[in-house]
Amino acid sequence: MVQTKNQTILTRSELAEIDKKHYLHPTTPPKLHYLQGPSTIFSEGKGVYLKDIEGKERIDGVSMLWNVNLGYGNEELAEAAKEQMLKLSYSSSFSGQSNEPAILLSQKVASLAPGDLNVCFFTSGGSESNDTAFKLARFYWKLKGKPERTKIISLEQSFHGVTVGATSATGIEGFQNFTTSNAPNFLKAEAHALEAELGDKNAPNYSRSIRGVIEAEGADTIAAVIVEPIQGAGGVRFPPEGYLQAVRKLCDEHGILMIADEVICGFGRTGKMFGVENYEVVPDFLCVAKGISSGYAHLGAVVMREHIREVFVKSDEMMFHGFTYSGHPMACAVGLKNLEIIERDQLVENSRIRGEELLRGLKFLESNFKHVTQVRGLEILLAGIELLKDPENGVPFDPTDHAAARYTEICMNLGLQLRSFDWKGTNTVALAPPLIITKKQVEDMINIMSDALIAFEKQV
Repeated sequence: MVQTKNQTILTRSELAEIDKKHYLHPTTPPKLHYLQGPSTIFSEGKGVYLKDIEGKERIDGVSMLWNVNLGYGNEELAEAAKEQMLKLSYSSSFSGQSNEPAILLSQKVASLAPGDLNVCFFTSGGSESNDTAFKLARFYWKLKGKPERTKIISLEQSFHGVTVGATSATGIEGFQNFTTSNAPNFLKAEAHALEAELGDKNAPNYSRSIRGVIEAEGADTIAAVIVEPIQGAGGVRFPPEGYLQAVRKLCDEHGILMIADEVICGFGRTGKMFGVENYEVVPDFLCVAKGISSGYAHLGAVVMREHIREVFVKSDEMMFHGFTYSGHPMACAVGLKNLEIIERDQLVENSRIRGEELLRGLKFLESNFKHVTQVRGLEILLAGIELLKDPENGVPFDPTDHAAARYTEICMNLGLQLRSFDWKGTNTVALAPPLIITKKQVEDMINIMSDALIAFEKQV
């Protein structure tokens, strides 16, 4: 502990002890954390750079949780939050009450969203957005006189959040197995089974495709299908060409609602304002969070098409759904300023240009390092690589090696923060830097990854 004139500054070890004693961390092994304490304690952030309490600086190569799109320390966002806090720090949206930032943000999001996605329901984050879409889809069918349409189909390896409904839709086994009881009426289909969705009954695993699940369960029991334009936490997996269009057509064929989980993809990360625009698809619900505020405020939304809202407003039934922070004025003010900056500074285009450079760099690593394979990416700031023990023969690392985690730890020590996933024995390293990243900073990322691969190959 260091005593200064105006404050007491705790050392890293002192903070770590407090952390171990009082802070139960999300998505962390509790036993390991209790024994070892926090792996990193961040203290500052500026632009694309993070600094920990010991003064070590790193490039944030994954926007922390795919969300810090404008980077750290943005004074305009901070000023927008301050001004709104002083003007009107909070107001409720219940019982028809409203506030100016929420009204204007709903209008702005509607102007950016494709097709007739014109109506917003505000939440505090991605899990709430997806849970809301499930409830609104079921409410829609209830009002349409078809209350039996309750089932939600999601994809294997998908991630939709950690609230009860969102967990039940998530297709990653660890999240499914965490709780002893998931919500009913959630079904899983094989991801990206294009031939089956197009109607080929001879396609492998046809019965496990979305189409196969619909046929087995009965279309009149299905409320909605939820898909990520690009699977993020499932390993940065891109759909085959024509897949999202096939899902949209399939939903239309059976009168099923389509939900697009854009929590990661939305607001510029994919070189378009929304990921579905890359596939020329308009879903019935568009679920967003993360990039809508660049992580500066707790904010998410469900954007719905006109025909959905029309069913709601023609009914006399009460909307028994809402969150304390739905339409939070400060969060919405930050969201408005965030979207203004994204458009003003042409960050969607920057995402495309820098994404092209990032993809070239990853392809270079694949060509020059034995263990790098399956570079996954387009010309966007969302990409991944997979590490294999023997790529030529398709031999993976033993799960006990935790290869991707070991590699990202080396990157951290060299000054680059990335994320690793080892679902189902794969070793995926994810990249999603802030949209403000420069050409030089992309080059720095690739150089650090190259140095880390040299060290990694010596270890293995």
